[in-house]
Amino acid sequence: MTGAARRITSPSNPHFKRLLKLQQSSRERRKSGLTLLDGAHLLAAYLEHVGRPGEIVVSESAAADAEIAAAVRRSGLEPLTLSDALFGELSSVTTPTGVICVVQTPRPAAVPQTPGACVMLEDIQDPGNLGSILRSAAAAGIFEVYLSPHSVHAWSPRVIRAAMGAHFMLRVYEQVDLEALIGRCRGKVLAAMPKADVSLYGADLRGDVALLFGNEGAGVSAALRERAHATLSIPMPGAAESLNLAAAVAVCLFERVRQMSG
Repeated sequence: MTGAARRITSPSNPHFKRLLKLQQSSRERRKSGLTLLDGAHLLAAYLEHVGRPGEIVVSESAAADAEIAAAVRRSGLEPLTLSDALFGELSSVTTPTGVICVVQTPRPAAVPQTPGACVMLEDIQDPGNLGSILRSAAAAGIFEVYLSPHSVHAWSPRVIRAAMGAHFMLRVYEQVDLEALIGRCRGKVLAAMPKADVSLYGADLRGDVALLFGNEGAGVSAALRERAHATLSIPMPGAAESLNLAAAVAVCLFERVRQMSG
């Protein structure tokens, strides 16, 4: 995506059309290996943890914004300027941030032969849930996250926005055969269930523990439940039947943090 005009005002511009296709199509993002990061915070996180993006796009009205200008200068790139109307089409947020960057989708190395402490996610469908889970994992010091083949794409704009830069602090593995992975884990694999062998607060979460969570509606599949070493549940004395998946993952992760620091 080099060699394009530095200012675009027409929606028929081929370069703008390519950018828009990246924003709208997960298939195009997977095919091209490119991802859009929307906002100065994500640009700053990428610059800090990964490096220089492939391209930076700004809106006309945001070109003079101090935070955006500082991030652009730090990148060393000449930004592409879009009219505010075109930038609004390209942005995935209700109130456009004024800056979007195009990056190569980071790819971790091959799945480790013997995974350590990690989160395993089976068929997660909600982008907001996945983004929140990645953010919690990064905050809790878990750096490996494994997604089954039918999970939402980890690099979709909504997931990236919800994760707030956590992607760049983690190794996110997609399209993973979790059943095979469980057999190679160094430590215990504990599957979170509504009814389980032990309470979360009675389980030993220290060391190379893998925490396994299932689909928002169906939970952990029978096949994976049978491969796990044990199941655990979060005590809920209130009237609610369940927690939001992202909240449940956060509770489990920070109970591990408490145990590791105790």
